[in-house]
Amino acid sequence: MTTEAPTLRIPNYTGACTANIVPSVLGPSGCDALPSWMPDVARGARSVVVLVLDGLGWHQLATRRHLAPTLASMSGGPITTVAPTTTVTALTSIATGLAPGEHGMMGYRMDLGRRVVQMLRWADDRGDVRREFPPEMVQPCIPFMGAKVPVISRAELEGTAFTDAHLRGTSALGWKAASSIAVTIGEQLRSGARFVYAYYDGVDKIAHACGFGEYYDAELRQADRIVGDVCTQLGSDDVLLVTADHGQVSVGDDLTPPHDDVMRHVAYQSGESRFRWLHVKSGRADDVVAAARQHHGGVAHVLTRDEVIDRGVFGPRVSDAARKRLGDVALIPFGQHSFEDPEENGPHALVCRHGALTDEELDVPLLALRGGN
Repeated sequence: MTTEAPTLRIPNYTGACTANIVPSVLGPSGCDALPSWMPDVARGARSVVVLVLDGLGWHQLATRRHLAPTLASMSGGPITTVAPTTTVTALTSIATGLAPGEHGMMGYRMDLGRRVVQMLRWADDRGDVRREFPPEMVQPCIPFMGAKVPVISRAELEGTAFTDAHLRGTSALGWKAASSIAVTIGEQLRSGARFVYAYYDGVDKIAHACGFGEYYDAELRQADRIVGDVCTQLGSDDVLLVTADHGQVSVGDDLTPPHDDVMRHVAYQSGESRFRWLHVKSGRADDVVAAARQHHGGVAHVLTRDEVIDRGVFGPRVSDAARKRLGDVALIPFGQHSFEDPEENGPHALVCRHGALTDEELDVPLLALRGGN
C-alpha cells in the first residue's frame, strides 16, 4: 500500500529559525529590540550565552521533560532549524546567521566539482582535501557578524577544516571535559564578554550509537546538568539561550539503497541517508524521477533540484556555488526510512539519524534563562 506523502515542511527562514538567533542578538540594537519569537527574558540582557546541544530535538525533549528539570524550567519553545537537518549545514547557519543557500554548506557529503567530500572530515575517498578546497573558499561568509567571540567547544575540534569553515576568526577555548564548559563560560562573562558561544555534542553521539532508551535518557540528564551548571555562572544581566542544530528519528535497520531501476540511471550519490541526492547520468533525470516516484514515493518526497530550490527548502536565495553542490534529484524521507550509499557508510551502524524535514528533525528548542532567576 502506498502512503500519501505529507506536505513538505520548509524551515521558517524569515522568523523563528536557528539561522536568525545570532543576527537578532548581535544586530545593531542587540537585545534591546529582539523579534517577538525570542524569549522575553532575553530582552535588555547585557551578555548572551548561546549553548548548542547537538542533536537535541524539541520533540525528543518534550517527551522527556521529567529527565531535564533545568531545561524544563526555562522559558521559550520550538523553532525550526535549517535544511538539511544536519550538523554541517545547521552549525554553519547558526554561526553565520545565513540560510544554507547563502553560505553554501549544503550537507554532510557535498559535491565539489564531481568530488563528493564528507564535510565534517573534509575528506573524500582519496583522503584530506583541505589543500584542494580551502575552508575559507568553500564557505566564505564570516561568522558572528564579524565579531571575535569566544567559542567553547571540544578541544579536538580546534583547527579542523570544518571548524575553520564556520568558526574562523573566533577565540577558541577548547574543553577537554564537559565539566569545564560552565567554568569557562563563567570566566568569559566575568571578564566582560557580551556574547559567548558554546557547543556540546553528547546527545547527538549517544542517539546515533544507542538510539532512544536508557543511554539516551542518561545523556539527556547529563546535558541538563551542564545547562544547570552554566546557569549558576550567570549574573543578573546575563541570559543563557539553549538551542540545537537538529532533532533525530530512530531508523535502526530501515536502511536500503535506492531501487535498481533508479540506480541504473545514477552516476553517484551525495548528501546523506535522510536527504539523499542522486547525480544522474546525462539526459536521464526524467527517468530517475519517474522510477524514484514509483518505487520510493510511498516513503519519501522525490523532487528535482529546481523543485527543491523553488520551494525555498534552502532559503529565499540560493547562490550559484550552492546550486552546483546539489544533485539532480532528491529523496527526502517523510517516515523513518533512510537511503543507503555504500560510499558513505562508516564502521558503526547508526540507530538514530537526521537530515530530513520531519517535525522530529526540524523542530528544535530555543530556551532561555536569565541570571538570578
